[in-house]
Amino acid sequence: MTKIKLQHNRPECIGCAACAAVAPDFWEMTSDGSKSDIKHGKNLESGWQELEIEEKDFQANKDAADCCPVNVIHITDKEGKKIV
Repeated sequence: MTKIKLQHNRPECIGCAACAAVAPDFWEMTSDGSKSDIKHGKNLESGWQELEIEEKDFQANKDAADCCPVNVIHITDKEGKKIV
């Protein structure tokens, strides 16, 4: 299966928890509830997080991105082209 990349602009996250409610297999809230995190995501120096996911996991994460009120969840293809 084709790998796609889930990306999270964590510094801009407002901690609304919509992503964790919609896609709990991939998203969780920090212990203090102030931000969400990609489960098993890689933390980048920029503060962003990313995780390679399978194509079969696209829809759950698209739903999470669609419900994010501040649009901090992005999905890119293997060439880096933004899908969501």
